[in-house]
Amino acid sequence: MDTTITEPSMTAGEAEMLLFALERSRATFAWKTGGLDAAALSRTFPPSTMTIGGLVKHLAAVEEKYTNLFFSADPVLPDWFPPDLGADPQWEWTTAADHSPEELYAIWESAVEKSREVLTALLADGGPGRASYYDTGTGESPNLRRALVDLHDEYARHVGHADLFREAIDGVVGEDPPQG
Repeated sequence: MDTTITEPSMTAGEAEMLLFALERSRATFAWKTGGLDAAALSRTFPPSTMTIGGLVKHLAAVEEKYTNLFFSADPVLPDWFPPDLGADPQWEWTTAADHSPEELYAIWESAVEKSREVLTALLADGGPGRASYYDTGTGESPNLRRALVDLHDEYARHVGHADLFREAIDGVVGEDPPQG
């Protein structure tokens, strides 16, 4: 996954800034979780049972859920999702070790690419204030701004985990990925 951070202009609009924040967190996540072998991806950090592989699969699932529930009029979850999502609420964490590192990274990268494509089109057609496709059950739909901030918050929370775990694995530290 590309870890290049492209700064927005000093006069960037709201949509550009929202996407920049998300892309910066994605790049940092890719840097903190990338290039690890199966042992490193499945290592726990007691007392937590969380793993970097679990983080990768969890954020792939989050990307897919947002893309399919909020950003798509025709939701289709990928075949790596379980048929009964309610059976194991922790499924993405507990099944990450079933995948090779290459599979885990490909699952996440594919989910990110799909999200990027759909978001770019939606933001071009209505901007951040445009209603998402998600129905809260009351007939209300959060706007794209709300959905993007919530998606970014998910990354912000887990980039912190990945930062600590990666330092424990091989000493990699820093706020942003090194830029060429």
